[in-house]
Amino acid sequence: MVMFLMVLSLTVFGVALMSIAFAAATRDERPPVEAEPAKQLVAQVSPPQFFVNDVAMPQPRVPLEVLLLQIERHIRLEQAAAESFVAYPTAASLHSRTTSPLVH
Repeated sequence: MVMFLMVLSLTVFGVALMSIAFAAATRDERPPVEAEPAKQLVAQVSPPQFFVNDVAMPQPRVPLEVLLLQIERHIRLEQAAAESFVAYPTAASLHSRTTSPLVH
């Protein structure tokens, strides 16, 4: 029983210590800003440039049948490569590149 209480108290102490460390790490160091300057800061921030706007670059619509045909061709090529390796296993055929256009 004493060992259980010792483990329980050490666990509570550890959780308390980790919560204090987490609160200190996530605390905001800047003083709170008034409402009026915050509106000015929002206007000055530029939009992120990592993602492309969908309106600026419309994506071409590809018919579903075309995609299915490409996937089926890729599967056939991969199956043929696997069958040829099973029939004649060599290191060269194991590491050869496939002719499928879907593989980078």
